[in-house]
Amino acid sequence: MDLGIHGRKAIVCAASKGLGFACAMALAREGVSLVITGRNAEALEAAAAKIRSETGVSVRAAAGDITSPEGRATALDLCPAPDILINNAGGPPPGDFREFTDAMWHDALNANMLSPIAMIKAVIDPMIAQNFGRIVNITSGSVKSPIANIGLSNGARTGLTGFVAGLARQVARHNVTINNLLPGPFNTDRLRVTVAKAAEAAGRTADEMIAARAKENPAGRVGEPEEFGAACAFLCSNRSGYIVGQNLLLDGGGFNSTM
Repeated sequence: MDLGIHGRKAIVCAASKGLGFACAMALAREGVSLVITGRNAEALEAAAAKIRSETGVSVRAAAGDITSPEGRATALDLCPAPDILINNAGGPPPGDFREFTDAMWHDALNANMLSPIAMIKAVIDPMIAQNFGRIVNITSGSVKSPIANIGLSNGARTGLTGFVAGLARQVARHNVTINNLLPGPFNTDRLRVTVAKAAEAAGRTADEMIAARAKENPAGRVGEPEEFGAACAFLCSNRSGYIVGQNLLLDGGGFNSTM
């Protein structure tokens, strides 16, 4: 299927590895030029080089922390009016909520709610003016089914989801769509960090814990980042203009619900 976005411009946040990189690669394969962000300049340049070599599209690296005003400015200076925005940021640490400090809550809200909103604010009016825009926020399956040991993420990402639900319906008439992708367990470094404490308590390795979780999933496995990237590319396409304010769960059927 031709997604109809060849020649478009995108900012993909936190794209040096994992799900962010998979989204960037999927868009590049559709002919979308990219600005990708990440904190580690060396890893980000390596990711940009890999995407360029495999797709031939223009990829510029905006090294910096997307959760800071300076990091956002660096990305927006390179692409002030993107057609596509993929909001993504590393999740806050897991743990017992009794141990979370005010500073940890503030950091989580800044990274996983306020910073994506700031990026949306920066790009939404140019998207409206050109009558095309696609914004995809990478959140978490915990928005639908909370995970006990990641309370910081549960709270911050749910706040973003509530904000998006209202805004998406205000801008849809301008062919600007905002949707969320909710990953379940995917084969990424983040998954290993999430299960590390539970694995240690059980006397197992993170990989053993992930394998056990995979067996319990209806799909019998964890997801691969490339699958996630493909879903993201479709939500960014010309074919997806009637998908508005939705939360697409990619979890192999792990969330047990009729609707």
